[in-house]
Amino acid sequence: MKIVMPGGSGQVGTVLARAFARDGHEVVVLSRRAGAQAWRVAPWDGATVGEWAREIDGADVVINLAGRSVNCRYTAANRREILESRVRSTRAVGEAIAQSRRPPRVWLQASTATIYAHRYDAANDERTGVIGGDEPGAPDTWRFSIDVARAWEDALRAAPVTSTRKVLLRSAVTMSPDAGGPFDVLLGLVRCGLGGATGDGHQFVSWVHHEDVVRAVRWLIDRDDIDGAVNIAAPEPLPNAEFMRELRAAWGAPLGVPVSGWVLDLGALLKRTETELVLKSRRVVPARLLDAGFSFRYPRWADAARNLVASRAA
Repeated sequence: MKIVMPGGSGQVGTVLARAFARDGHEVVVLSRRAGAQAWRVAPWDGATVGEWAREIDGADVVINLAGRSVNCRYTAANRREILESRVRSTRAVGEAIAQSRRPPRVWLQASTATIYAHRYDAANDERTGVIGGDEPGAPDTWRFSIDVARAWEDALRAAPVTSTRKVLLRSAVTMSPDAGGPFDVLLGLVRCGLGGATGDGHQFVSWVHHEDVVRAVRWLIDRDDIDGAVNIAAPEPLPNAEFMRELRAAWGAPLGVPVSGWVLDLGALLKRTETELVLKSRRVVPARLLDAGFSFRYPRWADAARNLVASRAA
């Protein structure tokens, strides 16, 4: 297959491109920056249809992952860039597909599990899950994230594409051993003795092992009967305190200093990021994948954490 990945130079894109290239597929990443990879990188601006659209014409699969990182302070300028980078790139991909003489058979579009409400009482699946934004007392930054997720998904739905199946990947945090990724950051805290609960530790963490991301994407490519929103998350989210305890156990660290609210606020300010990334309760489950027969290799965080730690040590 020929697989085109707009915005595929980040962590998740690298995980997918590496796996598909290893399988012998032709992988083309559309990126603003060049790089020496085992796959081809073609330039694009992430906003307008250009020469890059030729890569999509005749491709089998498009996986659009484009969007500015949300790991930043939500200043007015950053908010505008976060929103516009997602909406404009999605519109451009849709226009390129619509203009193709031989459009791809499936368009997998990145979204986020953050679209669901902050909650503890029940899990959010694709059918009964509560879309967030109206939670009492929710910070403005949380509502902004929901607004971005809604606009991102609306851009896919509005795309003038009729013969290409469209799938929204509502993805939880992808855990891979790659340097600089979320797992690398969390393990760094554990290694420094700071791997205790964050905040009150009750907030749920939704996560997914990188091997299951690849397997789910392969599976969705082949399933012509599935479109719309699909949660890409392990089936067993767990509270932050338990999540960090299992990570410490995998590393062999019996204790970890908890991170209280004010320390977290200070750390987020110094790191130029937002506390939402760790304080919002993301209790998301992959009902559509499970109901359709998909089997996770790593459904439990304890097993996933041990595998990821072993991968780092190898």
